[in-house]
Amino acid sequence: MHPIATLTLNPALDLSTTTEKVEPMHKLRCGPARYDPGGGGINVARVVKRLGGEATAVYPAGGPYGDMIHRSLDAVGLAQRVVPIAGMTRESLTVDESSTGRQFRFVMPGPTLSAEELRRCLEAVAGLEPLPAFLVASGGYPPGAPAAELSDAIARLAVEIGAKLILDTSQAMRYAPEHGAYLMKPSERELSRMVDMPAETRAEQIAAARALVEEGRAEIIVVSLGAEGALLVSKDLAEHFAAPSVPSLSAVGAGDAMVGAVVFALDRGWDIVEAVRYGVAAGAATIMTPGTELCHRADVDKLYEEMKGG
Repeated sequence: MHPIATLTLNPALDLSTTTEKVEPMHKLRCGPARYDPGGGGINVARVVKRLGGEATAVYPAGGPYGDMIHRSLDAVGLAQRVVPIAGMTRESLTVDESSTGRQFRFVMPGPTLSAEELRRCLEAVAGLEPLPAFLVASGGYPPGAPAAELSDAIARLAVEIGAKLILDTSQAMRYAPEHGAYLMKPSERELSRMVDMPAETRAEQIAAARALVEEGRAEIIVVSLGAEGALLVSKDLAEHFAAPSVPSLSAVGAGDAMVGAVVFALDRGWDIVEAVRYGVAAGAATIMTPGTELCHRADVDKLYEEMKGG
């Protein structure tokens, strides 16, 4: 195993609950509240830990929600490097409507980080011992962050510390830093925007993803297709993985779980095809869990074996 680090620049305390029916101008009686540490990279690190690996989550934190994230990750034994900030870490709310099965997700913007606070986040990654073999930058940037400059800085950081960079943040994928990523995971919509071309049919998706590879944006593109699974594209490879059919309780964190399982598998020396297959299984396993809960290893392994035909 090699060290894995995740960078989450706009983490959130995820609150989930249920109510019978969401109606305007009414007091909505809710079920018990569940709190989970969230944000792309934090979720990725949590999934790596659940699957039996080790990852260090690097993130800024401030205020009571930041403290709750820190304590929650401590409680599950997840390694972390917290960068204190002046602002207050955001909260996100997910409400499941029990009468219809619909899910409502309310995502807050989060605090603005100063240039010094952003710099200290990158320094925290560079100061990890041992240095990570994989760096996963996942989740949105804080409001007002200089996206192009920050994306370049993250790409340079990965080169400087000798880490393979995995990107799952739309702001970073939108730009073409001097040093490309090892792997990018855009959604179908993000993929289309990145190359300014349609990406609706499978042929169009492959062409768009391969254009990114040819531009040097990344060696590997994994397109998240939601209920249709995922598409893996590299210079010489294009393979679609159908998502297994599972009961759908919540989509929260499914994409993060996919990334977590992929990097977990790559860290163990799996080839990219099996790593992405395992990632699709993890995404499906997360959909099986309620609210902001993430996948369970037993479900991931079972779905993976089914996908292989085992």
